Amino acid sequence: MSTEAFSGKVFLLITGASRGIGRQIAITFGSLLEEGSRMLLLARDKNALEEVAKIIPPKIKVCTINADLCKATKTDFERFISECLCGTPCNAFDQLIVMHNVGSLGNITHTTNKMLDIDTWRQHYDLNLFIPAILNAVIMNIFDDKTIKKTIINITSLFGIQAIKGFAYYCTVKAAREMYFKVFALENPNVNMLSYSPGPVDTNMFNFLCEFAVDPETKKRFLDEKQKIMLTPEQTVNRLVHILEKHKYKSGDRISYYDNM
Repeated sequence: MSTEAFSGKVFLLITGASRGIGRQIAITFGSLLEEGSRMLLLARDKNALEEVAKIIPPKIKVCTINADLCKATKTDFERFISECLCGTPCNAFDQLIVMHNVGSLGNITHTTNKMLDIDTWRQHYDLNLFIPAILNAVIMNIFDDKTIKKTIINITSLFGIQAIKGFAYYCTVKAAREMYFKVFALENPNVNMLSYSPGPVDTNMFNFLCEFAVDPETKKRFLDEKQKIMLTPEQTVNRLVHILEKHKYKSGDRISYYDNM
């Protein structure tokens, strides 16, 4: 059943849509869309994307494109969106929703004094900052009709505002990505922009950091969270839906799962 936040015909784009939070966003948001809406799901794993697409109600047209996003270009993104539109004009949609979910931890076995390889830095920032920024600009230029309601959501983290040992790659890029979207929100006052921090969620990424975090105190913290306060992807995505529906935030704000709304 559609809600105000998802009303009308929606063009929904989700990056990192094959697993974890991105997968659940596709499933939950897809269940809320009206007939005639369209979804573009991007990720590397073709088979996983196709499995997600099977769960979406048949009234929604789902386009899946498997791509290594860290190597994607402006031209690639234009082609992906064009293929999904398939000749349909942008103004056939009432809303554009873009979910910037793609992200990686970086090498969490390195402390700052060991982070010496410039190519590693560049690859991390390519995927986690530069690619979301370019994709965001591309789709805003394509959906430039001012009558289309636009919502841009950036999946962020507590560690974009809180330093933690062994996570310099992750912390710095999350902080930079949040600031990019704050500037974007100022420059585009008619766009609804939200950075959402989903909390500790039971995903492969969280399991990875529990196993490989270089700092013993950090590892203990994550293992304790895993035992006590872990959220499911469904819980955190349902919370995101609630936040979007209530819309008690200013465009460009960051909201956590735990914030009172």
